[in-house]
Amino acid sequence: MLVDALFRWFFLTVADSRLLKEAATRYGMRGPNSPAARFIGGRDIAQAIASARAIEQHGMTHTFNYLGEHVRTAEAAAEATAAYGRVIDAVRSAGMECNLSIKLTQLGLEIDPSLCEANLEQILDEAGAAGCFVRIDMEHSALLEETLRITLAAHTRHGDVGTVLQSMLRRTPDDLARLNAAGVPVRLVKGAYREEPDVAFPEKRDVDQAFTRLAERMLEDGAEPAFGTHDPRMITAVNAAAAARDIAPGRYEFQMLYGVRRDLQATLASNGYGVRIYLPFGAEWFPYFMRRLAERPANVLFVVRSLLHEQIGAHRP
Repeated sequence: MLVDALFRWFFLTVADSRLLKEAATRYGMRGPNSPAARFIGGRDIAQAIASARAIEQHGMTHTFNYLGEHVRTAEAAAEATAAYGRVIDAVRSAGMECNLSIKLTQLGLEIDPSLCEANLEQILDEAGAAGCFVRIDMEHSALLEETLRITLAAHTRHGDVGTVLQSMLRRTPDDLARLNAAGVPVRLVKGAYREEPDVAFPEKRDVDQAFTRLAERMLEDGAEPAFGTHDPRMITAVNAAAAARDIAPGRYEFQMLYGVRRDLQATLASNGYGVRIYLPFGAEWFPYFMRRLAERPANVLFVVRSLLHEQIGAHRP
C-alpha cells in the first residue's frame, strides 16, 4: 500500500507542475505513436473527430474534452470558451452525437466565478442550439461546492447539464442526494486528485466500498446514471446491483477513458452494455496524461514498453 501511495503521489505532483507542463506542451506528443497519444484523441478537433469515428465503429459513444485547466487570465478563459464553440460546430457539421465534458477552471472559475458562469452560459447556449449534452467535470475538493452551485443553476436554466462525483470524498453521499433530488445526471468515479485524509478516504478498500454504495443509490434514484471505472470488480458490482433491481443495461452506462482497458471496453460493448469513451484532445495534454499514470500502474508499464520499443526501433540498422 505504501508503494502504491508513493507511486500515486509522485505522478500527481508531476501533474501539478507548471514548469513541466509548459515544457511538455512545447515538446508535444511526438506524433501518433508516442506513449501519450495512446490516451489523447488528437491535438485538434479534426483529429479528435477521426478518433471518435473509430470509437463509433466499435459500437461505443463518446464525450469530447478539450484539454486545459486552471487558466490564469480572463483572456485564456475566453479563448477556451470560444474553442468549445468551435468544437460544437465541428461535431455538428460532422453529423455526430454531441456530448461534451468541461472543466470549470478552464473557463475561469479560479479567477472569478461570475466570469466562469458567463463563459459557461455562452457554451450552454450554443450547446442547446446544437442538441449537445454538457457534463461539468469535477476537480479537486476545494472547488467542489462552487462547482455544484454552478452545475445546479445551469441545470435549472438549461436542463441538459450533468456533473461528476468522486467516491473517494467523504461528503459525496450528501452531494449525490442533492443532485439526485434535482434530477442532475451524475457520472460516478473513484477520484484522481490528491486530497487530505479528513476530506477523502485514504484506503482503496474504503473508496471501493463507497463506490458500490453510491452506485446502488444512483441506480435507485439517479437520472441517467453513469459509472466511470475500469475496475472489473466495480463493473461486476454495478451490474449485480442493476440486475437485483430489474434495471436493464440500457438504463445506465459505463464511461471509460480513451486508451485505457480497451479490451474491457470492447467486451462490455459486445455484451450489450452502454459504453461511452471520454475523448480528450488538445495541446494541454500533460496534466491529464500524468493523472492517468497515477491511476493505474499498468498505464506506466504501457508507456515504458512503448518507450523501449521506440528506442530499440530507432537503433536498428
